Amino acid sequence: MTTQLKFEPSPLVPVPPPGISLAEELDKTLMLQLRDRRILIGTMRSFDQFGNIVVENACERIIVGKQFGEKPIGLYIVRGENVVLFGELKEDDYVTKTLQRVSAAEIELARKAELESEKMKGTLLSRFDFLDGLE
Repeated sequence: MTTQLKFEPSPLVPVPPPGISLAEELDKTLMLQLRDRRILIGTMRSFDQFGNIVVENACERIIVGKQFGEKPIGLYIVRGENVVLFGELKEDDYVTKTLQRVSAAEIELARKAELESEKMKGTLLSRFDFLDGLE
């Protein structure tokens, strides 16, 4: 005697149409992470069907080590394909408690020094590539 199990599909969860979730974020302060690793903060004013976003009073947050600074960039249009993630920025307590805020000029100098350091590190590593075949 064999018993057959009856498969009952779970009820479908309604999925909102594309763009609805973006509409909920209008006029809110957002933090956007872009593909090139930049972080933008500003007020979302508009979007389109491709996910392009218009951000007002935008600034780029630059983090180097234990310091951060913000460089104002004004009205900014972000192409939808460049957005990795975004979310509403309600309170910034976490950043100000864990990192030290510095001026835009200071953080630009720190970023430049960090990029130079990375470039030098890459140059040194490329000089030792010949050692890979000796193992």
